[in-house]
Amino acid sequence: MEYVIVTDSSCNLSNKQIEDYKLEVISLKYFSGEKSFESYNKDAEPDYKAFYDMARKKEPLSTTLASPELCYNTFDKILSEGNDLIYIGFSSGLSGTYQVAHNTLDELKEKYPDRKIYDVDSLAASLGQGLLVHYAVQKKNEGLTIEELYNWLMDNRLKLCHWFTVDDLFYLKRGGRVSGTAAVMGTVLSIKPVMHVDDNGKLIPKAKVIGRKRAIETMVEKMKETAINPSEQTVFISHGDCLEDAEYLAESVKNTLNVKEVFIHYIEPVIGCHSGPGTLALFFMGEHR
Repeated sequence: MEYVIVTDSSCNLSNKQIEDYKLEVISLKYFSGEKSFESYNKDAEPDYKAFYDMARKKEPLSTTLASPELCYNTFDKILSEGNDLIYIGFSSGLSGTYQVAHNTLDELKEKYPDRKIYDVDSLAASLGQGLLVHYAVQKKNEGLTIEELYNWLMDNRLKLCHWFTVDDLFYLKRGGRVSGTAAVMGTVLSIKPVMHVDDNGKLIPKAKVIGRKRAIETMVEKMKETAINPSEQTVFISHGDCLEDAEYLAESVKNTLNVKEVFIHYIEPVIGCHSGPGTLALFFMGEHR
């Protein structure tokens, strides 16, 4: 029985990857004032520059969970065509989107008792989620059954390492992750937090360093500590409209760890609303998070 891999737009994969991987993607929305935008459109990439220009102006931006109706229609179409499906969702530690999808799939299991239906809380975000989906597609192409793929994902999702830094603490302050005083002092002193996503799928500060370059160096050091066979890995890097920094990080990872391949892409707007311009993130497989 053929099965389809479904994810949501917070995976941050490019449209070309989504097409090549034959994925179905549930688009999340973001808002600027009263105007809403889709973070994924299969016919065109988002206008990342326009979004980050809005963010730099500190315009009021907000996001919403995945629509239950969109989840239902997406899943129902796949199942009604005779396919099984496995959904890999945005970390439940950062969003309620996974729970919306999970509840929808529970409902559809009653409608399609003969279909195989699985869902995986990636406990991941951005291209961390995207890298997990990337591996899922590889495993499917290698011939894993849907049950085998589900088990592989559950066994390996906590080996998917995330390391982040931000350039402007305003967005973390707005989201309640740092205090106003810490944000002001951090900006004055050029303190850059280095964070990761933990085993519960939550964003946790791990270090404070002085300056952007030192933050990037710290991320590479963290990868060096835990990466599994880095010379055989594909590494993903996402960025909030700071391509030069992303390329610098990629070169550092290549030179330090001799990784096989690095893929760089934007942080899409729904996550970008909360992380802000200048966010830089590194994703790889490690012994642990």
